[in-house]
Amino acid sequence: MSNEEVHFLPFDEAVNIVGAIQEEEDIDDATHRIFTVYSKDDKELCWFDFEEVVQDVQPVKGDKGKEQVTEYILHRIPDWVLEL
Repeated sequence: MSNEEVHFLPFDEAVNIVGAIQEEEDIDDATHRIFTVYSKDDKELCWFDFEEVVQDVQPVKGDKGKEQVTEYILHRIPDWVLEL
């Protein structure tokens, strides 16, 4: 386990590089869901645990809930994605 502190991109920068956030099945565990973050050129940047995000956000149903999850994730894009 690394002791390095994680730094996040500024929200505006994250908005400029993220093209999509998709809820998907974890390829290593069919019973586990993740949110995969893709760049505007469809490159996989990072992923977030579905259950952890939903627990933290407690989104409402519908489009408003999707907006809540999207905003939460966009505030937490690690700066190391720029190195990919």
